[in-house]
Amino acid sequence: MNFLTKSNEDYLEAILILEEKYDRVLSVNIAKFLNVSKPGVNRAMNILKENGLIEKTDYSEITLTTKGRELANQVYDKHKTIKSFLIQLGVSEETAENDCCLIEHVISNETYEKMKLFLKKETAN
Repeated sequence: MNFLTKSNEDYLEAILILEEKYDRVLSVNIAKFLNVSKPGVNRAMNILKENGLIEKTDYSEITLTTKGRELANQVYDKHKTIKSFLIQLGVSEETAENDCCLIEHVISNETYEKMKLFLKKETAN
């Protein structure tokens, strides 16, 4: 995922989340979800398409490719893990959501793996 920017990761994650809510994911849905402009979404979708992470129809319907879905799931799993970890520490859900959105893009793999291990041990107890 090194070639992905924070923004690209956010877009992949948004597409994955919106797929669960709607039959079709459209650029307008992504713009509303991320609170960004439609032209900004179009630019990002072009980048994701060029990298083989999404497919986009003429009607603005967006679907993740196999590679895109794999990366989106990795990003979203990291998001959920970090949020769970922060909540486990006693951070409020709202703050945990905001903080994990920032942390998930800069955290080292070592720290992330230790968080997952910690949570696994906590749920086993």
